Order: sequence, then structure tokens, then C-alpha cells
Amino acid sequence: MEWKCLIVSLYVDDLIFTRNNIAMFERFKNSMKQEFDMSDLGRMKYFLGVEVVQNSERIFINQRKYANEVLERFSIRNCNPVKNPIIPGFKIVKDEGGVSVGATTYKQMVGSLMYMTATRPDLGFMVSLISKFMERPTELHQQVVKRVLRYIKGTTELGIFYKRGEEEKLVAYLNSDYAGDSEDRKSTSGYAFLLSSGVVAWSLRKQPVVTLSTNEAEFIAVASCACQSIWMRRILEKLGLEQSKCTDIFCDNSSTIKLSKNHVMHGRSKHIDVRFHFLRDLTMD
Repeated sequence: MEWKCLIVSLYVDDLIFTRNNIAMFERFKNSMKQEFDMSDLGRMKYFLGVEVVQNSERIFINQRKYANEVLERFSIRNCNPVKNPIIPGFKIVKDEGGVSVGATTYKQMVGSLMYMTATRPDLGFMVSLISKFMERPTELHQQVVKRVLRYIKGTTELGIFYKRGEEEKLVAYLNSDYAGDSEDRKSTSGYAFLLSSGVVAWSLRKQPVVTLSTNEAEFIAVASCACQSIWMRRILEKLGLEQSKCTDIFCDNSSTIKLSKNHVMHGRSKHIDVRFHFLRDLTMD
């Protein structure tokens, strides 16, 4: 599954956008007023569960109020908070012999957590795991969801922070596991794009092929991230924030970095799907 979010407020001109963008926003608002009966309420403060705190120096978004409402809704407001959403090393399986629980309540809990990923990238991986078992959830799966909610209980103040004057260059960080899914042995890729000190887009999804090494898993993750970076650069150009320099993609696998540059290794890597080799055309020496 994929979790991504591109957050662009109509009122972030104090942060990074130019006067041309302000004029563009004004034209957009005026054209909307001509077509619809609407009024300008000023800077965004609260919208669909997302709280926005902004001034001339910073923008901070979170879902504190919504998180507390979710905890209250499922009667775990007084639970003990935990420091991580899952026990390190714990694997979630189908648990076919486990005791079934109400699928409706389970789906409601997972759906609420899905919406919270709009400002909480740290929840993306866990939400992608628990959402796979919505068809027939068991007590094991419900306990995992409750642990995620206990993690939220202690981290309701977390969100995304954008600071004025920070680097306006688009930067990406990525990682992947290797054969992390115990059922189909597919790996999971994740990346995050940063702009002006804050995350503007992120994704977490299972890879479409079964990889035979950590090198392949990382290479496929980099290729997917490169696709997203091209789209991000085009969007930013439309918004008046053209990226004049190359976008840096940070990967922690040295073999993957060498494979993206060294054509000699191609003979030993034919089993990697050909579509991922376009990354070489985007790599700068």
C-alpha cells in the first residue's frame, strides 16, 4: 500500500513562495469567488482535523485534536502510552487459527489511523501492515492496532514543522527491508522528500517483484524514489520553485550506488527487472 502526502498551503507565501505565487493565489481565489458563493477566511487554522499554526517564521501542522478524538472514540483515552508503535522484531501474520474480532470496529480503527498519516509519516509503516488484515482480523491484529493507538497517546503533539530560511532544495531519503513479508517474501520500500526543513511527500509500499538480495531491494527502492522525484520537481516548477540543481537521493547501500553507475555489473544483474535500470539515465557522476 502507498501512503503519500504533498502538503501545500495556499498561505505559505511567508515561508518560501515568491510574489508571483502570491499573485497566482489571488487570481485563483478571485476566479473561485466568481463561480461559487464563498468568502476568504484568511490563513488556515483548522481544516478536516488538521491544525495549522503559522506565522512569518514557521508553519507547524499536526492532528492533536483528531488524535484525542480517536482515542476517546475507541475508549482507550486513559491507556498507558508506549515509545514505539510495535515491538522491534515482531512479525504480523494472518493468524488463521486465531479468534476473530469484529471486522467493522477493526476497519474503523485502521481507517482512523490511515487519516492520521496525513501529518504523521512515522505511522505509515505500521498502518500499511495492519491494513492487510481487515478482511478477517483476529485478537492478535487488534492488539497490534491498540499498541499503535497507545503510541499515539504519548505522541499527540508530533507533527510536521517548516521553518523559514531553510534550504529550499528538494532532498530525498529512502530505505527498504529485504523479504520483510513472511507470506509472499516481497520487500517494502519507503522514502521521504524534504523541503525547507520539513517533509512534503512520503511513500511506503510493497515492491512489485520478489528480490533475491538486499542490493536488488534497495535498487528497486531507489528507482521508485527517482520516479517520484521527477514528478515532484515538475510540481514545484509549476508552483514557482524550480529546482536548478540535481535532487539528492540518499541511500545507505553502497552496492546499489555502484550498480546505478557501473555498467560492467549489468552481466551479473540480469535478474533485476529491466524497467528499474532507467535509474542509470538519471544518475550524475
